[in-house]
Amino acid sequence: MRRVPGRAAAEARGRLAAHRWLLARRAAQLGVFGLFLLGPLAGVWLIRGNLSASLVLDTVPLTDPFLLAQNLAAGHLPEAAALLGGAVVLAFYLAVGGRSYCGWVCPLNPVTDAAAWLRARLGIAGGGARVDARLRWALLAMVVALAALTGTAAWELYNPVSIVQRGIIYGLAPAAAVALAVFLFDLFVVPRGWCGRLCPVGAFWGLVGSGALVRVTAPARERCDRCMDCYAACPEPQVIRPALEGGGAPVILSGLCTNCGRCIDVCPQEVFRFGTRFHGRTMTAGLPGGREEAT
Repeated sequence: MRRVPGRAAAEARGRLAAHRWLLARRAAQLGVFGLFLLGPLAGVWLIRGNLSASLVLDTVPLTDPFLLAQNLAAGHLPEAAALLGGAVVLAFYLAVGGRSYCGWVCPLNPVTDAAAWLRARLGIAGGGARVDARLRWALLAMVVALAALTGTAAWELYNPVSIVQRGIIYGLAPAAAVALAVFLFDLFVVPRGWCGRLCPVGAFWGLVGSGALVRVTAPARERCDRCMDCYAACPEPQVIRPALEGGGAPVILSGLCTNCGRCIDVCPQEVFRFGTRFHGRTMTAGLPGGREEAT
């Protein structure tokens, strides 16, 4: 019988406990867009705008740092409020992990998760088309270069993330077509293809998150029985191995980790939990640059 990631954890701890971080992410995603929709639907303007640029309580600006970077590359100096908003958002994700945006906020995350779930349930075999995961870095560079060449944030006209999030807030029909295209691409062409191979937004947040404080840790890795459920459930499984099987500190340090918590959910041995990048590490003053060593 084909092993279903999370089934053993559900049997050991209960179905709710085996999905707690997944449910928390869905609540966060719904909550974010619920805040944006309160104004148009109920006249309660806690936040105005969208994920690209918004104003909280008509006071605190929030700006997408990736959009800000494109505008700077295009040669436009944003207003002080936009710069402040970008700094606020950047500081937040430098703390909680850049790609937490991908796992906890991005409107395409439920779409790609659904495609991965259905792909597994249908037993679609094989790895699909081969797309080098490094392509996202090339696309990120191309987005910035495009802004510099055109003098505009041209990518935002075609960015699936922006199209879908604006479609949700403003009820724009093309968003459904874009979401369906991403779903079918992940389902039939490349597993986890959009987020894990192509998306320059995720690549940007991966760079931001490389030094983030909040991390998934594996403090009980000695209990690992190599069931591989964490690898099967993780959207970026390559980030797990150094923490789980390496000789260093039991911390997932890769900026590509989305902090989605699925490895925590599905592990029947309760190997993982959220912690900080300093778990199991000490700063050794005598080492050049204060290099970290595992304790």
